[in-house]
Amino acid sequence: MAGIPGLLFLLLLLLLCAVVQVHPYGVHWKPAWPAYRLPVVLPQSTHSLSKPDFVAKAKLEVSSSCGPQCHKGTPLPTYEEVKQYLSYETLYANGSRTETQVGIYILSNGGGGAQRQDSESSGRPRRKRQIYGYDSRFSIFGKDFLLNYPFSTSVKLSTGCTGTLVAEKHVLTAAHCIHDGKTYVKGTQKLRVGFLKPKFKDGGRGANHSTSAIPEKMKFQWIRVKRTHVPKGWIKGNANDIGMDYDYALLELKKPHKRKFMKIGVSPPAKQLPGGRIHFSGYDNDRPGNLVYRFCDIKDETYDLLYQQCDAQPGASGSGVYVRMWKRQQQKWERKIIGIFSGHQWVDMNGSPQDFNVAVRITPLKYAQICYWIKGNYLDCREG
Repeated sequence: MAGIPGLLFLLLLLLLCAVVQVHPYGVHWKPAWPAYRLPVVLPQSTHSLSKPDFVAKAKLEVSSSCGPQCHKGTPLPTYEEVKQYLSYETLYANGSRTETQVGIYILSNGGGGAQRQDSESSGRPRRKRQIYGYDSRFSIFGKDFLLNYPFSTSVKLSTGCTGTLVAEKHVLTAAHCIHDGKTYVKGTQKLRVGFLKPKFKDGGRGANHSTSAIPEKMKFQWIRVKRTHVPKGWIKGNANDIGMDYDYALLELKKPHKRKFMKIGVSPPAKQLPGGRIHFSGYDNDRPGNLVYRFCDIKDETYDLLYQQCDAQPGASGSGVYVRMWKRQQQKWERKIIGIFSGHQWVDMNGSPQDFNVAVRITPLKYAQICYWIKGNYLDCREG
């Protein structure tokens, strides 16, 4: 394994997402998960920071003056800049925190560098609010749905956002749900994650049946968070300047949740997604206590962001954006998280305000980082 010199990194930046296998469309074609050559993101040094004050107000929306065309015109980051953005801060339950600097590597037996590849625009955003015309969201009722995959992977954060189970003890969410770019959100030190469970009266396990016309009563069971990871790309304010590129965070629970989780994956180009469509479920504020599912087409994309018009309200931020594609090695269909719903974004487009709902894409470098946070071993993070 070798480090990437600065000049070489810029060249590798154009090669990373090269797909190992390319299958032409045919009669029996299935939208399959591409095989990527992935980099390695490893910690190099860690030092302690002072305890934060936890005074920020929870933001359930993020604003930016940089839209799709602005992002596509942004210069490629240098190797040192990317290392700084992927460095991260860790907050522990006792209030202590650390900062970790990272190195980016490729494997000597065949790896790749980073790539910034902008895709063609697939449409224009409409000048509407977070509900685009007819409200196409579906509230999910009944334990037979809520407690089963994939809906059971959606959890609620005590700060008001949504998260997704991505490992036995890990939850993926948006960074702005716990950090406003300057300091941590009030309540983050005692952050909890809520799991929907049936609410039984007098021990009556069969009191409410999912086929009943009356929705089953559900309640949240909460688990404390042990520590959180937030990339410095968010904390440094980069996201506030050009968008929400690094608006993601990983939470580690104090104990396993014992539910089926959804793996993360590298986000393929929109044209490779089944129907060019994404899915996600979250706890929208306008439907308290309800898990809300939606799906929609991708309208535009950059290397780091997906622009879409999925109907959503504050509270859905942090939801895992997923797709279902064919896994060639196992010969089966598999859902993977390919992004994190960041929220509603107003963009100044040539002096005219326009709005999008935006998701942060899991790029090869972000995958390598998040996977290492989860597994702690880069050898377990070679398949995106």
